[in-house]
Amino acid sequence: MLFRSFFSLIVALAEFERLAPPDANAKSRLFKDCFSEQPRYEAYLYFIEGIPAAYAITVETYSSFLAKPTLYLEDIFVLPKFRREHIGTTFFNFLKNIARERNCGRMEWHVLDWNSDAINFYKKIGATQMNEWYMFRLTEEQLR
Repeated sequence: MLFRSFFSLIVALAEFERLAPPDANAKSRLFKDCFSEQPRYEAYLYFIEGIPAAYAITVETYSSFLAKPTLYLEDIFVLPKFRREHIGTTFFNFLKNIARERNCGRMEWHVLDWNSDAINFYKKIGATQMNEWYMFRLTEEQLR
């Protein structure tokens, strides 16, 4: 039940971002990587009256300069019909508490340049937009 709710929110995020949703193999990996003995990520779900309304995925990275972990927010997504109900703020406060409890030096995430609602929300909660760093990527194919 919980994983089904979690996966349905991931599919909703894919639709929101106009991307293909995870296929059956990816779904299997998502389950294994979250619930294995050494999880690769942590997932958090937010329910309203038993209905899955939002989710977040985090992983820890490490800053050599701070010599502290960084809580990296891979995904945070609130279903459109539940926006404006302060779920994003509640979720961010929850995640900030986790970062403090773990003695993280910072919390970081990326946002798509066209997602002005998210950008405005992040600025509203006091986040700093980083302009001096460029994101680079090697795809699975390029790694071969």
